[in-house]
Amino acid sequence: MRTAADMKDNFTEDDQTQDIELQNLMPLMSCSFLPGHCLEAVRAIEDGRLRDIAMGEYYYFRGYPRETIRLTEPYLEDADLIRRMSACFVYAFAWLSVSGDNVRRTRQMLEKLREDFNDLNRMNQSSPRLRAASSFGACFISVLFHLPLKKEFYFDSENLLLFSPGLRSFICYLQAHAAYLHGDYGRSIGIVQTALALQPETCPIPMIYLHVAAAMDYIGLKDTKEAKAQIRMAWELARRDGLVEIFGEHHRLLGGLLEAELKKDWPQDFKNIIGIARCFSRSWRQIHCIVAGSMAPDNLTTTEFSIALLAAFGWTNQEICDHMGLKINTVKWYISIILNKLNIQKRSDLKDYILY
Repeated sequence: MRTAADMKDNFTEDDQTQDIELQNLMPLMSCSFLPGHCLEAVRAIEDGRLRDIAMGEYYYFRGYPRETIRLTEPYLEDADLIRRMSACFVYAFAWLSVSGDNVRRTRQMLEKLREDFNDLNRMNQSSPRLRAASSFGACFISVLFHLPLKKEFYFDSENLLLFSPGLRSFICYLQAHAAYLHGDYGRSIGIVQTALALQPETCPIPMIYLHVAAAMDYIGLKDTKEAKAQIRMAWELARRDGLVEIFGEHHRLLGGLLEAELKKDWPQDFKNIIGIARCFSRSWRQIHCIVAGSMAPDNLTTTEFSIALLAAFGWTNQEICDHMGLKINTVKWYISIILNKLNIQKRSDLKDYILY
């Protein structure tokens, strides 16, 4: 693994003088294709190295992380900055979805990336594309792990336009997710709606992320009708290609929506999503707690977490009951179990444990 000093020399001598292709960053996420034709889009990528990385993305989003690791590992030290970044991102997140104690691998990769982005940002003030690349990387890591984002990594309209339409949409998702984490659900929904309205092409993967973010916002606003509509739109974009990973990533923030909308009609897909959610969430919590030094419950079942999330948002027992199709006494029983597991006395204290 190359050191930060090695990377610094490489950036100075090569990347400042070469015209880096931000359009190639995260090649599958950047792809435009019709739902059901994801694999065809990957196979159509002419550059074999980018095609390998895109295939790694494809397996990741389908819930096959070990295939992702196998395909992206050869590019973790690639001389090209964009291929290297793309491979590192996908590789790091794939390890979160592998069962077992693999958090160390993800953490090492993320720490390496954050050091590289800080070096890039300090050294290349005259290079808009390198600044944009470092901003994307820092924003990606900070938002998805619920960590503070430094102001120098914020996006503006100028550097946003340097990316492919698909990556622009994903960056909008990151900004919407950041607004969600601050409880600004209306602003988050506005970002999602604007991104979807202005997207010139059909890029299903970032569109799925955007609809899922909007569903999270509507749960926060207790608007279950709109939340369910957003999840249905996300699922219509995902199901033909089996892109289940995104739902597993966000299960803990969707407050029982997947149980309400997918479990009955898509039982096998739902089972796969829950399997992903259990593994991903456990690994995610470990890294978040290590880096952020905050509390994140690791002893709640998926159902308990969903109920705890809704209660933390201020939902009443009856509202939770209606939303999740449970009996009122069952909800009360779950709330009692949750408080006991978290060793807290009051329902209002849930916010300190759930909305981190």
